[in-house]
Amino acid sequence: MAVLKIQDQPSLLRAIFNVDPDEVRSLIFKKEDVNVQDNEKRTPLHAAAYLGDAEIIELLILSGARVNAKDNKWLTPLHRAVASCSEDAVAVLLKHSADVNARDKNWQTPLHVAASNKAVRCAEALVPLLSNVNVSDRAGRTALHHAAFSGHVEMVKLLLSRGANLNAFDKKDRRAIHWAAYMGHLEVVKLLVASGAEVDCKDKKAYTPLHAAASSGMSSTVHYLLSLGVHVNEVNAYGNTPLHLACYNGQDVVVSELIEAGANVNQVNERGFSALHFASSSRQGALCQELLLAHGAYINMRSKDGKSPLHMAATHGRFSCSQALIQNGAEIDCEDKSRNTALHIAARYGHELIITALIKHGANAAKRGIHGMFPLHLAALSGFSDCCRKLLSSGFDIDTPDDFGRTCLHAAAAGGNLECLNLLLNIGADFNRKDNFGRTPLHYASANCNYQCVFALVGSGASINELDQRGCSPLHYAAAADTDGKCVEYLLRNDADPAVRDKQGYSAVHYASAYGRTLCLELMASETPLDVLMETSGTDILSDSESQAPVSPLHLAAYHGHCGALEALLSSLLDVDVRSPEGRTPLSLACSRGHQECVSLLLHHGASPMTHDYTHKKTAIHAAAMNGHPECLRLLMSNNDQHINVDIQDTNGQTPLMLAVLNGHTECVYSLLSQGASVENQDRWGRTALHRGAVTGQEECVEALLQRGASVCVRDIRGRSPLHLASACGRVGALGALLQATSASHTDTHLTDNHGYTPLHWACYNGYDACVEVLLDQEVFRKIKGNSFSPLHCAVMNDNEGVAEMLIDSLGTTIINTTDSKGRTPLHAAAFSDHVECVSLLLSHGAQANVVDTNMRRTPLMMAALNGQTNAVEVLVSSAKADMAFQDRKRNTALHLACSKGHETSALLILEKVSDRNLINCTNAALQTPLHVAARKGLTVVVQELLGKGASVLAVDENGYTPALACAPNRDVADCLALILNSMMPTSPMVTIAALPALSLTQTVINHHPTSNHISKGVAFDAPPPLRPDHASYCRPECPLSSADDELNDSDSETY
Repeated sequence: MAVLKIQDQPSLLRAIFNVDPDEVRSLIFKKEDVNVQDNEKRTPLHAAAYLGDAEIIELLILSGARVNAKDNKWLTPLHRAVASCSEDAVAVLLKHSADVNARDKNWQTPLHVAASNKAVRCAEALVPLLSNVNVSDRAGRTALHHAAFSGHVEMVKLLLSRGANLNAFDKKDRRAIHWAAYMGHLEVVKLLVASGAEVDCKDKKAYTPLHAAASSGMSSTVHYLLSLGVHVNEVNAYGNTPLHLACYNGQDVVVSELIEAGANVNQVNERGFSALHFASSSRQGALCQELLLAHGAYINMRSKDGKSPLHMAATHGRFSCSQALIQNGAEIDCEDKSRNTALHIAARYGHELIITALIKHGANAAKRGIHGMFPLHLAALSGFSDCCRKLLSSGFDIDTPDDFGRTCLHAAAAGGNLECLNLLLNIGADFNRKDNFGRTPLHYASANCNYQCVFALVGSGASINELDQRGCSPLHYAAAADTDGKCVEYLLRNDADPAVRDKQGYSAVHYASAYGRTLCLELMASETPLDVLMETSGTDILSDSESQAPVSPLHLAAYHGHCGALEALLSSLLDVDVRSPEGRTPLSLACSRGHQECVSLLLHHGASPMTHDYTHKKTAIHAAAMNGHPECLRLLMSNNDQHINVDIQDTNGQTPLMLAVLNGHTECVYSLLSQGASVENQDRWGRTALHRGAVTGQEECVEALLQRGASVCVRDIRGRSPLHLASACGRVGALGALLQATSASHTDTHLTDNHGYTPLHWACYNGYDACVEVLLDQEVFRKIKGNSFSPLHCAVMNDNEGVAEMLIDSLGTTIINTTDSKGRTPLHAAAFSDHVECVSLLLSHGAQANVVDTNMRRTPLMMAALNGQTNAVEVLVSSAKADMAFQDRKRNTALHLACSKGHETSALLILEKVSDRNLINCTNAALQTPLHVAARKGLTVVVQELLGKGASVLAVDENGYTPALACAPNRDVADCLALILNSMMPTSPMVTIAALPALSLTQTVINHHPTSNHISKGVAFDAPPPLRPDHASYCRPECPLSSADDELNDSDSETY
């Protein structure tokens, strides 16, 4: 906020600051604007309120000054008057209806300001006019919070006497006592406690008032709180006690107070740090550390990551603390979880004095730390030459490698400190030593563009063209990273070979191109022409030789959008349409990434927009349109040097327009249409751009295509028009636009696909209520029949109850019992899919529960039982009273069908409603009773229930098998079982089986003797005819709907 000069302000404002009421009256009489604002929107009334001049305030208000005017911080004159503690000014403003609830940008009211500024008399005037003294500001703080923070005892008393909530908390759950304790306002703390404030309350991070007072060093407050019996070892959300916080902030007096009160000096927080860890890392922690050690703090306490207090002192460079720890017996070579000792840590952070002290007390300079590095590695890597000297003086083999084979010279080269590097070189470090990756120190210096280090290493005789395991030379790394070209230039001057390729076939030119290092490319070109470096110009650059790279430098520069590098390369190439192994050109890559400057440059050098790749036959125009780069597209199409076919198709017949629409790139669509792109082109599946717009729901694209005359009637190879796809995908906006265009076509040929399904079928099947509603508003869809598997069938098949209800309301209840080509009603479909809500809906509108289909003559109950749809079975047998005695073409009842597929629950639900013994023993075409079938399937509970209801154990099927023999897994086993039973009890087969003790049947047995012609048949058991339960079998013979296209693929998978 700028300080304004009074002489530059309006005359009225100068008169106010001069406290000259007469001059103010004179200026007002001269029609001076009393509501004039400065650049911070402050009015003369703000100034008068700030000064507390009641007379001038009165004059201004009576002359029309706005009493509640707000400046750019939303402060009103009342805020200003209260801040100045001017009772008279406040009284005048309140007399003229100043808003006592006005809020500034921090949501602070005049009462907040009064509480912060000890304006007690002002607050007394404000409070009676307030409905709530506990109103909070943006941070959730009440006036009491502000008064407690500022230590205004009288204000606190006033607020408490007027009903202020002393336990109100701000957005961090901090109460007034937290702030008073933190600021050390002991009298306020006492007053709050006397008024009933909780002394052990916690904020969101579990800080108590004791934590707050301890962290800020308020020893008197700490002493008082401890005298109230608060828990001295209470932890916050991070596990820190008040002692931790006091030590962290170097509050030694508080530390002494806490220790005397019984604080646990060895208690650790969630990370395993004790108070001694914190004291050792604190800038003012020496006295705290001394107190802790004197009271038994464990000096070698380890945190969860293995750090001791000595590690902490070494990390933060606390020399005196480290000295005290060492003198008190701290373990010198104690390792953390990364294997680092305090010496490693001190070396890493360059704390020379601590290094000296540690070595003096026997620290092992040859001890391995993280990744097997020595302290010297870390000092060299971080560039601390003095630390390196100290560590070298302790005696050390400088060429000893770490776990990755890197010596200290590698670390110095990577760190880039010339002094460290020269120090190591001067004492004989091996500059050609390779690490486990085959890299020398020169590789690291080059990769980090440390010119002075490169200079020193090359000057010492380091091998310039040494290759690492990836086949990269130092020049490769320098070319990728060097922005000013100094390292590359120096390497080239010292015979670095730019033609060397790595194991992937990339040269330094490739690296420079990929990272956009134009200067490096120019430097390499000045040494050797780029076309020579790349072994040729044009398409030969990608020969099949193993030494060749998979892509050219031109591709890399174009893909990454490095225009400068691209220009440097183009100046040396004859063919700009060089291909990658997939056949993509640099222009295609630049277009796909939207690098329009690169596109313009390539076109200027003759790149062809019509060159396509090998796999998908896509051109640069396809790439720009597909990825939504209209500027690139315009550049391509405005290229007058070459003929541009805007309707060029890829291998799938897709034009750039189709791809732009598919990906919703409206601007590209408009650009292509303006260049004459055809809206009628079809791909290999017969789909147009409009089909794609319908699938993706890109309404702007659809509108643009329709305006250009795109036909809604075009059908793909499956007979689907854009209407079908929009309905199937729930694109209601696009559907509306298509329907509007359809009304002008005067033809219905496009309303059914090859299977007779209409858009309404599709919308109903996928449950798109909005699309169904739009379609039903069209008379044509209310009349057109299409496939006999009706929209209502589709809706209930997929549990779209809302859509089904909409169809019934719109088309009437006559559609409830419509049948498809197999005579199945919507109730069959709902029961088949176990959609209970739809079953109930259909039944409530008069659906016939006992209607049979024409194929297998099965009722909805049979469908549900066959497929184990227990919910549908329960509704049909309970609510609909479905007839369970109906038999299908093979004379199976619903009970037979449920048992045949092992649906135990469905069978039990049916049995629960069956009391007729004849139905229990009803036989199918193979003379099998439900007991035969259930026994065959091993349905123990069902068999038990059947026997309990009087099922005959002597009933014989067409093979002469009783239910007992039906349990046999095959015919031979059944024959053997019959022979054994006969030999055990040589009597008639019926008696033998009836008397079998192994069955333990206590139920009454019905004498159901077979006729002689049944017994004379060979003993054999045939399972019931196979029943088809899946969705596919339910609908397949009737040319089913197939699922909506997933990104317009040509999958023939059927939905149901």
